[in-house]
Amino acid sequence: MTAIALPRPLARSDAQIYRARYLIAFAVVLASVLELVDTSIVNVAIPHMMGNLGAQLDEVAWVSTGYIVANVIILPLTSWLSDRLGRRNYYTGSIVLFTVASFFCGTARSLETLVLWRVVQGLGGGALISTAQAILFDVFPKEERGTSTAIFGMGVMVGPTLGPTLGGWITDNYTWRWIFLINLPVGIAASFLVFRLLEDPPWEKKLTRSQIRIDYVGMSLLVIGVGALQIMLDKGQEQDWFGSQFIVLLAVMAFVGLVSLVIWEWRHDDPIVDVRLYRNLNFLGANAMMFMAGIMMFSSLVMMPQFLQLLLGYSSETAGLVLSGGGFLLLVLMPIVGVLTAKIQARYIIATGWLITCAAMYYTSRRLNLEIDFAHASLLRVVQVAGLPLLFVPIILVSYLGLPPEKSNNIAGLVSFMRNIGSSIGTSMVTTLLARYAQFHQVRLVEHTGVDEPAFTSAVSGLAARLTASGLETSEALRQAYGRVYQAVIAQATVLAYVDTFRILAIGAGLMFLLSFGLRKNEPSGGGTAPAH
Repeated sequence: MTAIALPRPLARSDAQIYRARYLIAFAVVLASVLELVDTSIVNVAIPHMMGNLGAQLDEVAWVSTGYIVANVIILPLTSWLSDRLGRRNYYTGSIVLFTVASFFCGTARSLETLVLWRVVQGLGGGALISTAQAILFDVFPKEERGTSTAIFGMGVMVGPTLGPTLGGWITDNYTWRWIFLINLPVGIAASFLVFRLLEDPPWEKKLTRSQIRIDYVGMSLLVIGVGALQIMLDKGQEQDWFGSQFIVLLAVMAFVGLVSLVIWEWRHDDPIVDVRLYRNLNFLGANAMMFMAGIMMFSSLVMMPQFLQLLLGYSSETAGLVLSGGGFLLLVLMPIVGVLTAKIQARYIIATGWLITCAAMYYTSRRLNLEIDFAHASLLRVVQVAGLPLLFVPIILVSYLGLPPEKSNNIAGLVSFMRNIGSSIGTSMVTTLLARYAQFHQVRLVEHTGVDEPAFTSAVSGLAARLTASGLETSEALRQAYGRVYQAVIAQATVLAYVDTFRILAIGAGLMFLLSFGLRKNEPSGGGTAPAH
């Protein structure tokens, strides 16, 4: 039987196009989806892990925290590692590392072992997003860069939405171990395709072992600063933020580490993180936009299933199904946006995306209540994500304007890093806002529950009368009536907290709409180049 040989990439033309670029796109997007699904899929399995591993909630939470910390730390290093090891070797090795770690996560018999391999998995997963973005930007011609970015965006934006749904279904029907073991066949296929098809870009230097110099100071500052920041964001609300000495210590470590990192790397001849790229104001603006897009995307992704599960009693699987409508819309809109980028200036598309997002968050704040059903909740999720494709694709295109192609690895790593930090800050921000606003509204509502409030006494009396009619004694009926009214107060205060938080997101999106016009103009048909002067 004759073996079927996969096509080898032809020598690069002036436009640097691979013959097998769509197959390469399939492979790298497959790997990207793996990484992003694993970021969110674990959260729904935490209760199952607690019972199986005999651990407390705060202990099992490190399964998620360890992965995220390792992932965020490695992101700024992906360009440096890719340049030293070769893009193909580094990317293939990252997929293999991620896949091997997934196997050991799925077979772990103790919490310590699981956390260890989740950290290793996070280190492998860092390259699966940023390096994939750089690969697609290089293997497609300039006029198709909008399309390549849209293909990449489909995986990056649908992955986090798919995670909770897939995780809920797997843990309900099988065991939490399969959320890791299902990565094995996909990881093997992706690593084989990438190693077989991908070639290093022509500008990438081939360094011998003796030529490699490691910036130990910069690497240490990066680990300290980013690691402390990520742990602070993940544990802040749980530890009452700056009321905790642990959080204060992490804040100081993060500030000192990150400021020192910027100063050190700015003056270093061969930095591990090329912070000098931020001298380009357009690149700085694009990173700010991606940071805010990360906040918008993950804030709503956290809040909607949380609202449905805590207040409406949805299961994790049903809440995931509510998110699936938004995921389907992303799949439909991404290719359309890819076409639009070849016809319309990116900054105008970005401005439209922020305007739609602003309107969507405000609309959600007006429609969110305890009476919504599955259909209305699904509609709200669809509305929330409608503007995101108009942000993600053109922001990536704008970030490359005015920068040389040999910086593509650095650009992709920093843009992905800002998106991840935005998602972490967004998650921490909404978690804190929800808790604080719920307390505020509860105090305000309790002011209207005194015996001198006619509406309150009438509600309690009516409820007590119905409970008495159902067979309860008068004293017990009255006690239960007060308890149910109190629960209603808590629920309404929580709903108001969600409403306020969505309004804050709407304001943030509105500010980004105004700032969008400060981004640099591009030539749409040039796929990301600046217009000729």
